[in-house]
Amino acid sequence: MRHTNPAAGTGATGDIAVSVQGVHKQFGDLVAVKELDIEIRAGEFFSMLGPSGSGKTTVLRMIAGFEEPTSGRILLHGQDVTRSAPFDRQVNTVFQDYALFPHLSITENVAYGLRVRGVSGTERARLVSEALEQVQLAHVAERRPSQLSGGQRQRIALARALILRPKVLLLDEPLGALDKQLREQMQFELKQIQREVGITFIFVTHDQEEALTLSDRVAVFNDGRIEQVGSPRDVYEFPRTEFVAGFLGITNLLSGENARRILGVGTPHSVRPERVHLVEPTAPVEARTVALGGSVLEAVYAGARTRYLVETEHGVRFISERQNSQTPRTEPGIRRGDTVSLRFARDHAVAVPSGAEAPA
Repeated sequence: MRHTNPAAGTGATGDIAVSVQGVHKQFGDLVAVKELDIEIRAGEFFSMLGPSGSGKTTVLRMIAGFEEPTSGRILLHGQDVTRSAPFDRQVNTVFQDYALFPHLSITENVAYGLRVRGVSGTERARLVSEALEQVQLAHVAERRPSQLSGGQRQRIALARALILRPKVLLLDEPLGALDKQLREQMQFELKQIQREVGITFIFVTHDQEEALTLSDRVAVFNDGRIEQVGSPRDVYEFPRTEFVAGFLGITNLLSGENARRILGVGTPHSVRPERVHLVEPTAPVEARTVALGGSVLEAVYAGARTRYLVETEHGVRFISERQNSQTPRTEPGIRRGDTVSLRFARDHAVAVPSGAEAPA
């Protein structure tokens, strides 16, 4: 199963930053990665998304050189680096725990890699100053890591990695230790920095929203394989397997007899909650719209939106999500126990194969 970016395939070989070719990784009896093929275009923000144990971090570690494939090969900008040591690859890695030296100042931390490479003091000072300006932390240059917030430490770790001018930056759950508000703020900052420096970012996460927010393309991992790769919109709106539909946010999955009764076909279909609307039972039904009578079992207010659990006349339960901007602040809107008509456009029910071997 080969996943590539169609646009990249039409360009020169140099347009591909990372090429993973037939890579298989086994730890004893455990198969962590299964015959993986993927190409990552130079300059793109590429995310590897999946649950724990799905193989995404193992792939990142093989690209970095911390692990060797059992079979297959890895190319960086056309050069085979499968058996090369990490320091012989033009990549750098940012980890979740920052890995900053606690006894060194921020300036010394950021300059560390340059000092190891023998860069002169004058040049080091210039490059460190530029790097700290880039992450908007020049004012903390003489502090120690313990004097910074989690978000500041993460930006320093990023500056330290970028100052070495890697061709590919690998990020292993870099925002995982931050609280929700800071994490969301850092997502925007990380994307902005990536656009400014133009370096290929390969980002590992188990957070679906984070992958959708940051990425040019997303690869969804499951059980050592990639189930789907595409733009955030493609993988969310047009999932190719049941796993992708269920893992990337909440979905209403119709299959078997339920799909036949509601949609007229037995093929599994996914309908996203925001595509499901609740209206008065007497409201007219538009063409090519599925309309089902139902009762609201739960109504959960979540600030910007309200989520409803509705049981239809067929005994099928649906989740519907509605933005609260559509409802006056002083009115509760639809409540638990209300009788409603559940509606969604027929073409918003997306067919998904039941197995992992979906077409690329």
